[in-house]
Amino acid sequence: MGAALALSERGKGLTAPNPNVGCVIVRGHRVVGRGWTQPNGRPHAEAMALAEAGAASGGATCYVSLEPCAHESPRGPACSDLLIAAGVARVVIALHDPDPRTDGDGISRLRAAGIEVVTDVRDGDARRAMAGFLTRQALGRPQVTLKLAMSLDGAVAMGDGASKWITGVEARAHAHLERARHEAILVGRGTLDADSPTLDVRLAGLESRSPRRLVLSGGNAPDGWEILRNPGEIGGLKGVDHLLVEGGARTAAAFLKDDLVDRLLLYRTPILVGNGRTLPDIGLADLADAHGLWTLQDARRLGSDRVEVYERAKGPVSSGKVGTGFPPG
Repeated sequence: MGAALALSERGKGLTAPNPNVGCVIVRGHRVVGRGWTQPNGRPHAEAMALAEAGAASGGATCYVSLEPCAHESPRGPACSDLLIAAGVARVVIALHDPDPRTDGDGISRLRAAGIEVVTDVRDGDARRAMAGFLTRQALGRPQVTLKLAMSLDGAVAMGDGASKWITGVEARAHAHLERARHEAILVGRGTLDADSPTLDVRLAGLESRSPRRLVLSGGNAPDGWEILRNPGEIGGLKGVDHLLVEGGARTAAAFLKDDLVDRLLLYRTPILVGNGRTLPDIGLADLADAHGLWTLQDARRLGSDRVEVYERAKGPVSSGKVGTGFPPG
């Protein structure tokens, strides 16, 4: 299942509104097929893995990070039917599919065909891997990652607003990798006017994965940009399950104040700014209310900098019957 989850990460930021699923088919202790959801959602991970495995799928075990779909689609057959037709003997699933068109029906169909089904294997890791899809299903909006680069004394910019560059080369490369895993990236109008950011991915081989560019503004959008008037409009972004909010301080505060941040990406650099800009009001009335909201998920050194990834301690992501928008299949 670990290999299937790793494969699912290859499609992150490319498959919306379909989930980024990973699949591995094993026969006789040998991997015979691998697959992950392809750009724009098709082929599905199972279809890709079965195509690679061919006849070796007969009697094999399929490890898949999400329940195989059971609904018909003009873009391809249901994956549960493909697995049955291929003659797999066992299917190991990390997470149930919350899409009401499949929710439980894929598993039931496999079992009715005499296939052994094991569920909830590394389901927590699967929720993290497919958090964008699950957040869209649960809340009708993309998963929001807020990126903040700051000094040791908490400044996100100099007093005059200058913030280029707070972090070093390694941290900036990591940030570009994060961009490649999001369908869209957003900044405030102040950041757009002050920095004229390109917001593209400048990593060799990943240039084509530059996200859509959004600006939070009450004015007009320049060429190549899309406008959002307020943070609450993110639910209407079609084909966006992962949104990266990258600047500036007022925009970050607006998303925090509206309780729209699911993941924090903090880059800390060993400098002191003094009299620098920090986050404005985020709506916190009592310091006690700030505790217990975030859980450290990852931390590592990037050159002289440090990156910390936090997730909501009680996040909105679930796998229950809460669908608010269906993928095309």
